[in-house]
Order: sequence, then C-alpha cells, then structure tokens
Amino acid sequence: MSVLVRHDTSRRQVRAHRYQQIADELRQRVEAGEFAAGRLLPSESELSGQYSASRVTIRRALESLRADGLVESRQGFGWFAAADPLRQSLGRLGTIEGQLAASGVLSERRILDFAFVRAPARVRAVLGEETVLRVNRVNLADGEPFARVTVWCPESLGSGLSRDQVAAQSFYDLLGVAFGGATQTIGADAASEADAEVLEIPPGSPVLVCERVTEDADGHPVLLSEHVFPAHRTEFVVDLPHPEASISPSGLRLVD
Repeated sequence: MSVLVRHDTSRRQVRAHRYQQIADELRQRVEAGEFAAGRLLPSESELSGQYSASRVTIRRALESLRADGLVESRQGFGWFAAADPLRQSLGRLGTIEGQLAASGVLSERRILDFAFVRAPARVRAVLGEETVLRVNRVNLADGEPFARVTVWCPESLGSGLSRDQVAAQSFYDLLGVAFGGATQTIGADAASEADAEVLEIPPGSPVLVCERVTEDADGHPVLLSEHVFPAHRTEFVVDLPHPEASISPSGLRLVD
C-alpha cells in the first residue's frame, strides 16, 4: 500500500511540474509579444496539442497566468492576452481617433471599400438620399484592429472626397459642415463571419454595435455610421451630471 501511495504522489508532482512548465513557456510567449494585448491565444485544444498535455493541465496553466494578470478569458470567446479596454466617452461629439490619441494610443484607419452606391433602405430613410458615398474601414489601435466602421454620406457632400482623404482625416474635418450634434444607439450582437475576419476574433464573439446619426447645425442628418467593436476590448463611459431638484409643483422632486 505504501508503494502505491508513493507512486500516486510522484505522478501528482509530475503533473504539477508540467502545468508550471507550460505556464512558464506561455508567459514567455506573451511577454515576448507573440500575442499582442487583446489578441486571442490558441484554443485550449490547440495548446493541448502543442504541449502534448491534457486540457485540464492547459487550463491550470492558463489560470496561473490569469492570476498574474497576463491573460483573461470570456465565455464563448476564449483566452486572450490581457489588455486595458479602450474607453470611449459618449459625453461629446468627437472621433474615435481623437479619444485614442488623448489616451496615448496610436490610431490608424485602413480603408476596405470606397464607393458611391445606391442607398440601402435604412440609410435612405435617415439621410433622405438615393445615392451615397459608402466607406468601409477598420480602425486600428497600436496596430491591432478594434473597430469595423461603415460611414454613409450624401453624394452631394461626398462627391469631392477621395479614398486617400478619408483614410487620413475624419468626415468631421473634411465636409466643411457646421455640426449640431449626434444621436448614438448602442446594442449587443454576435460577430458575423465578415466582421470576425476583419476584427480577428472568432465568429459569434460578442460585439458592441453603435449606430450614429450626425446632424448639421440646422438639425438635418448628414452622416450615418455603424461601428462594430469587440466587446472584450471596449468600454463606453457616460458622464451623468447631477440634476437640479425640480421647483415645479407638478414635477418630480429629488428627496434627500
């Protein structure tokens, strides 16, 4: 009986040593930049094959790295290199690039498509135009994709723009329009095959979808845009000013 106990203890020690070895190797890969911040690691199944270890051992190694703050996981998404989420304020009208620059993040636009097209029903209903300029792009943060963006602009405003211009500057800077404000609607969805490929995430991963309707100073819609963000890398911040207590007898009052 004592021999069997020693043998079982030895096997447990080997397994423990193995998960630590794998954790150390994965730590070196993450710290060397093989997996950029926010990027997916190979799946547990793939890592199991790479290291010839059980998924239980792989998961234990990954949990060790999570305890050290090097990796994170999301249900239905997998394991990824830990990264601070990209925070965007919804308190004022501005561009993603401007907010990232203010946070010290290098941003870049990569144009996927630039074309004048017949407006889809939703775009036609918002902009009131039959023909629009459609620009599809991916926005990068420190070289990593973090948003798939489509912008629709009335042909009358976008006819003088070029692909190079919309890659280098925002529509807010290019149109020469006095903007009055925007309405932004945010919802949750699952990444389509096309968005997953652009954002380099698994299909079906959770994403945040933001639709923004921008108006000119007279209240006329002049831009419609759709932004798709990987949910694990994105946070929206809304500043809520303290409301003044109502002084109207028929109004609601804040009670201390």
